[in-house]
Amino acid sequence: MTATTHRPVSRPPRDPAAEPWSGPWRRFDLVKEFVIATVVVALLTVLLAAVFSSPDEKPITLQAWAKADPNDFVATAVAELNEQSGTATYGAPYNNAPDSGQKLGPLPLQRWGGVRVPVDTADDFVLGPLRAVPNDPALTAALTTYSAAPADQQSKWASAYGDALSTAPDGDPAKVAKGDYGPVPTLTSGLLNLAASGGLDGALTSERGQFYASDYTKPLMFLADGSYLEDQARGQHLAGDQWGMMNETGNYPGQAWLWLYTFWYQIKPFSTSDNADALVWGLMALLTLLLLLLPFVPGLRSIPRLIPLHRIIWRDYYRRQNRT
Repeated sequence: MTATTHRPVSRPPRDPAAEPWSGPWRRFDLVKEFVIATVVVALLTVLLAAVFSSPDEKPITLQAWAKADPNDFVATAVAELNEQSGTATYGAPYNNAPDSGQKLGPLPLQRWGGVRVPVDTADDFVLGPLRAVPNDPALTAALTTYSAAPADQQSKWASAYGDALSTAPDGDPAKVAKGDYGPVPTLTSGLLNLAASGGLDGALTSERGQFYASDYTKPLMFLADGSYLEDQARGQHLAGDQWGMMNETGNYPGQAWLWLYTFWYQIKPFSTSDNADALVWGLMALLTLLLLLLPFVPGLRSIPRLIPLHRIIWRDYYRRQNRT
């Protein structure tokens, strides 16, 4: 007779989740706890709002700009009239300015988008609103003279006045040296008066013929071409080199999840490149693609195994598994 060898029957590992609960029990009312939590949070919200108030600042308008810094407003108006401002030379999607637009290597990404929001800074920001000003013979004559002049003459007037403003004490239009500026001083003075009255804000938000004045594209572009808006942003630490990406102004938490995007603008070559937006976009697209392909990249996909941080985070689970 031969001896029969009995091999132990292998059993599947025990699943703790499938076993009945043997720990302590405690009764609780889920609805009651939800109501209490809601009331507590609501009271705290009202209390903290009353104590700290809102960090929001008042909107910056063209009217506020014209009153607070009229010299900067006039200098910017001259640049818009001469089509030398940031908006006028930006390119797509606002205009077809030559040699404009950001590129990603040889790819002209910005120009590919085309002109979708056409903006003529001279006509949209200066001449158009001034034509709607009633009962001002001097302004009407200045508009007629400027519109009848050839383009090169218009440019000479605006360029000469812009240069004179840059050398005047404090950039004050009242202290500009005498010269041949044509009707430009009258036009910019009229625009300043229109803005100070609040009329320019309304003119630039109602140009598209909409019933509700809710399109602030042009007022914001005009503001951005001057230095007043940037000065206000820097005062609130919202400039690009100040990591300015905030939900609220002042010393309040911002969008921390955007740190990876804004980080690249603080270092070279991005911080000194004219194509920073395109370069950062391309880099973030590459990093996102790398994250998506992480499970398929040899070496990178082994990082969790080589650096098992997950075992520290889920140490209780792995401790129970080792006991079983």
